[in-house]
Amino acid sequence: MHYFEVAPTAIIRTGSDTFTYASQSPLPIGQLVVIEVGKKQLTGIITSATKKPSYETKSILSTIETAPLPTELIKLAFWLKEYYNSPLATVLQTLLPRGLQKNRRDRLSTHRESLRDRTTIVLTKDQHDAVQAVESMTPGSALVHGVTGSGKTHIYIELAKHTLARNQSVIILVPEIALTSQVVDEFSHHFENIILVHSRQTEAERHLAWQDALNSKSPRVVIGPRSALFTPLHHLGLIVIDEAHEPSFKQEQSPRYSALRAASVLTRLHDAKLILGSATPLVTDYYLAAQSDRPIITLPERAKKDATPPTITLVDMTKKASFTHHRFLSNTLLSELEASFSRGDQVLIFHNRRGSASTTLCENCGWSATCPQCFIPLTLHADAHHLRCHLCGRNEKVPTSCPTCHSADIIHKGIGTKLIESELRKRYPHKVIVRFDGDNESGDTVESRYNDLYSGAIDIIIGTQVIAKGLDLPKLRLVGVIQADAGLALPDYTSSERTFQLLAQVVGRVGRSHHPTTVVVQSYQPNHLAVTTGLAQNYEQFYETTIDERRRANFPPFTYLLKLTCIYKTEIAAIKNAKKLATELRAACPQSVQILGPTPSFYERQRDTYRWQLVLKSPRRADLVAALALVPPTHWQSELDPMSLL
Repeated sequence: MHYFEVAPTAIIRTGSDTFTYASQSPLPIGQLVVIEVGKKQLTGIITSATKKPSYETKSILSTIETAPLPTELIKLAFWLKEYYNSPLATVLQTLLPRGLQKNRRDRLSTHRESLRDRTTIVLTKDQHDAVQAVESMTPGSALVHGVTGSGKTHIYIELAKHTLARNQSVIILVPEIALTSQVVDEFSHHFENIILVHSRQTEAERHLAWQDALNSKSPRVVIGPRSALFTPLHHLGLIVIDEAHEPSFKQEQSPRYSALRAASVLTRLHDAKLILGSATPLVTDYYLAAQSDRPIITLPERAKKDATPPTITLVDMTKKASFTHHRFLSNTLLSELEASFSRGDQVLIFHNRRGSASTTLCENCGWSATCPQCFIPLTLHADAHHLRCHLCGRNEKVPTSCPTCHSADIIHKGIGTKLIESELRKRYPHKVIVRFDGDNESGDTVESRYNDLYSGAIDIIIGTQVIAKGLDLPKLRLVGVIQADAGLALPDYTSSERTFQLLAQVVGRVGRSHHPTTVVVQSYQPNHLAVTTGLAQNYEQFYETTIDERRRANFPPFTYLLKLTCIYKTEIAAIKNAKKLATELRAACPQSVQILGPTPSFYERQRDTYRWQLVLKSPRRADLVAALALVPPTHWQSELDPMSLL
């Protein structure tokens, strides 16, 4: 009889991650098995062999799959558990697809029609030098800092070819499903049997893709968002994280891991290489790359030598004379729209706020429509004729009169993508106009309409950050930004960085070919550093100023952060318990740990609960992990290394 420690994929007992089971035959580490826990049958993973215990054990009921999981993936699971202070079962639920015990009859289709007429890639000198730099470096990470349009994807393709030639597999991570279509389109010219992973796949499709990778005898290319990192490849040689600055590479549910940190560990376990690619790297990542003496590979020029930089016009929104024809579409933007349409060009209008209007109020008494659960303003969605809370999703009818004073003087203020869409439809009724944001139905996503975007069949593209980054649209000639400084008012240390990134990325959608292109940017703060450097795509100036500010204010990369959020049904309970924990932490933590708060969370009310938060800063991350031991298991949410403090 053989005995093994098996980790179930469900939490059985707090503090216990593995349990001992018996087997008649020897089994490898990483073998997926079916075990009995009480009267339930659960999936588990063999994590180690062990001696016969002194107590009675149950037997493993059966095995799942013939091939075991790669040992590197199991080691990564234990690292995620320790580093993010999360139960192993929760980590395994993240790593493994659902429905492992089901028999799948479907076949996974790998055939894809490509839009791009490209069979050979001739690398520029910068691209060739970048490939050589990665090929000659020791295993570990490198930052590829290339301006938009510098051809980073071609570098990834070339590196993937070299890696496959060494009989090793490749993982390409992209931040959004929206970008997956484009990257797959580029890669499918050069590689067969690409494994595609994303959240819009059915449970069966994800399971089949996972099985395909696990049982593959040859090296493979895997493309997908964050979760593709956990594809079970046995000989991994390269991980590429494209648009590595994107916040979607951080998971918001437990385990709240960063795909960048997890990928760094996985490449170390495989003795592989990690590429972080971005035109606007996170300030923290750039600083750490420079400090760790790892390569920072710079691509300062666009790949196409005949690429003409766009003409950029900045419109001051405080000057009413610039808005005589429309209240939020400036005279400059309107005249550029007319000129674009006369040439048959494609146009992109960017605004980072959904809905039709952000505030609904009574002009007579000042009443405003707020969510009764979250206490934030309800957003008008005129197409569906309802008010919606963008936190909890609650819908309310649009009032015809004020519920307080009964006046009929109800007005809607603020600009959202739906309002922009309706205004442009009135002006240009014969144009094909499509809006891309968080309110899209499944048939109108960037992924589903990618062919129309690429071919120019869509005349006017309206959207939030979903369409601001990464996309290469050859028919696009004009970009309009409705309010460039919209995110600067958020009380967070990363607000200006996010604004800079979005503007630099949205400007980068044009100026990629010899065609003349235009960018019109409207802003209430036209002289703000994030706006001016973002439009100029001047990363160096923004980085130098921001890193000095972070050093003075003691924010990452000069400290580690832990965000603790207290959640109760009443405000009194939230405040009382937040103060109680703050007192306990101040007594127990070393003096080097700075404890800020308690203060109301940015969204103090959510779904009928009150939220107060504490923020801990420390030069030693271990001190913050130790502080987590004092956090009560209920009524508290904790997040190590938060991307934002909102």
